[in-house]
Amino acid sequence: MTRGTPIPETVTLHVPFKLVKRGGRKEMQMPEGAAQPRRTDNTLVKALARAFRWKRMLESGEFMTITELAEREGIAPSYMTRVLRLTLLAPDIIEAILDGKQGPGVNLGGALEPFPVEWSGQSCLFHGGART
Repeated sequence: MTRGTPIPETVTLHVPFKLVKRGGRKEMQMPEGAAQPRRTDNTLVKALARAFRWKRMLESGEFMTITELAEREGIAPSYMTRVLRLTLLAPDIIEAILDGKQGPGVNLGGALEPFPVEWSGQSCLFHGGART
């Protein structure tokens, strides 16, 4: 094995970004126009999974009321109701959340707020990133 040119001992790599604090943690912010890698919001995905699981349990007759199911799960019925509302999201929004392609401001707190039942009305909120 032969070397044509010597390998330098130090390589300098310039990556333009800045650190910003969000919600008590530091986050890397890329410059304008840079491709932003999407990450799946595990909290939101877990809430979706719970919502569909609870919906299935209620529809199967395993539990007769939300109150009964909430008691079994050890959570407040009002919270369960808000999470169950996620099952009303349009299929393309659910797919975007699972793929990490939802709007940049979409998180669980915003998703649990009331949203339009019509799928067309949901699109601008969840794809447009108006939810924070």
